[in-house]
Amino acid sequence: MRNCKKAIAMSSSSGNVRILIKGGKVVNDDCTQEADVYIENGIIQQVGKEMMIPGGAKVIDASGKLVLPGGIDTSVHLEESFMNATTADDFYSGTKAALAGGTTMVIGHVLPEKNESLLEAYEKCRSSADPKACCDYALHVGVTWWGPKVRAEMEKLVREHGVNSFQMFMAYKDMFMLRDSELFQALQQCKDIGAIARIHAENGELVAEGAKEALDLGISGPEGIEISRPEELEAEATHRAITIANRAHCPIYLVNVSSMSAGDVVATAKMQGKVVHGETTTAHAVLNGMHYYHQDWAYAAAHVTVPPLRLDPSTPNYLMSLLGNDTLNVVGSDHRPFTTKQRAMGKDDFTKIPHGLPGIEDRMSVIWEKGVIGGKMDENRFVAVTSSNAAKIYNLYPKKGRIIAGADADVVVWDPEGSKTISVDNQFQGGDVNLYEGLRCHGVPLVTISRGRVVYENGMFTCAEGSGKFCPLRTFPDLLYKKMVQREKSQAVKAVEREPYTGEVVPVLNSGKREFGVSDSDTPTRPSTRHGGVRDLQGSSFSLSGAQIDDKIPKRSSARILAPPGGRSSGIW
Repeated sequence: MRNCKKAIAMSSSSGNVRILIKGGKVVNDDCTQEADVYIENGIIQQVGKEMMIPGGAKVIDASGKLVLPGGIDTSVHLEESFMNATTADDFYSGTKAALAGGTTMVIGHVLPEKNESLLEAYEKCRSSADPKACCDYALHVGVTWWGPKVRAEMEKLVREHGVNSFQMFMAYKDMFMLRDSELFQALQQCKDIGAIARIHAENGELVAEGAKEALDLGISGPEGIEISRPEELEAEATHRAITIANRAHCPIYLVNVSSMSAGDVVATAKMQGKVVHGETTTAHAVLNGMHYYHQDWAYAAAHVTVPPLRLDPSTPNYLMSLLGNDTLNVVGSDHRPFTTKQRAMGKDDFTKIPHGLPGIEDRMSVIWEKGVIGGKMDENRFVAVTSSNAAKIYNLYPKKGRIIAGADADVVVWDPEGSKTISVDNQFQGGDVNLYEGLRCHGVPLVTISRGRVVYENGMFTCAEGSGKFCPLRTFPDLLYKKMVQREKSQAVKAVEREPYTGEVVPVLNSGKREFGVSDSDTPTRPSTRHGGVRDLQGSSFSLSGAQIDDKIPKRSSARILAPPGGRSSGIW
């Protein structure tokens, strides 16, 4: 098998590969046009009609079909160890499944352990990904702890290793979670080095308390994931993350937006002019949390992810609408597949079920079915949320995410009339369940072209292990930082210019008492219980029976209130 792969790689790399896609409709995020596409040397050379084409080109008939930029999946977890389990896909099987679904680039995650070097974790991931990836890929690096070493390594990753995005967590207490002050400093560093700050927003402290409460109540099944992480904890953290980012003058990119209330927080921030972008996942935009209450434990556990799928059945429809109107900008798969046996580590404790759902292969078709066929977006908006917006945000545009002369030849011939029924029995991605089992999708990829070569056609692969390349990403993407620079200029603060005070100054008394200017850190943790006019029950001689110390004080006779606060009520009563 390995020799066969090598033979394919040698044959595909030898000679000048020329492809002409003829008769289709080219769909970009801003327009659709009838045009042919000519590809040579891995680059789109011409887009138009009646072009002069050299001989020897492979012709792909796209009559009645759409020609789309290859999908960019902004969140995948391949060959990753998480919660005592390793994902069911490595970089070979995962990227192969991506190509089958029309995705030609993925951005994976590097999640260092606490106190682990970010650089070492990155190098380890690269060494396993480079020889296996079948499509182009890039990497996010998690800032899972904070200190001077992390700050220095973030800069080195940006300057020397082609990383332009870092993911911070407000959840996963005692594992990945940063405190607000650490998050603020991490965001300031992202701003200084021009990186994209991705934030997973949930109130980690209250999530931990909620999990304890649920277990104490005897709730140990998958429904506990939804009970312990209500959407108000996501909405609160989303607002807090945006506030912290605004104070740090850093653009923010919120991941896994899963609820209506969190979506509304993002919409409000955008209305206020803040530089905020949002990403949801295929599962959150299609499925709801009633699956956690299924009688079959394995079925319910297969849907465990964080933030959890939401109970309100109207949530997916709402999130899909937010994708359609640009409140949310990107849909990723957040592909992190585990088997039922792996999830069974949490059969008696929902907090031990590894978090993660499969979906790298189904993302494009499911979003087409529920988004385009469902009337939430047109084909141009579909291209935007599955490809172009990601390319713009991660500084790949228009090299990727657009069909234009000079762009990388990552192209999909899409059949809007074709259909397929999703099933675990015929999937290429890992895992032993498919969340969309039995869903009939209208809109399927027929041909996938990566780096100017046909890698998937009519259900057959012609891609080689390791044929994908790592894409170094540039910093300071215009879509995020141009507006932020203008906002910072307009909001700059400066001291008032005034004549210095020359009058008398009261000498400072060093009596040991500090009556003014108490800092926040000196504020008592509990307020004093001694207030004027109120008995201090701790130090008084109050007793529940017998004589009281104030018995000799004359009592005030009762008084009738003629005009209560707010005025008399008259007439109707």
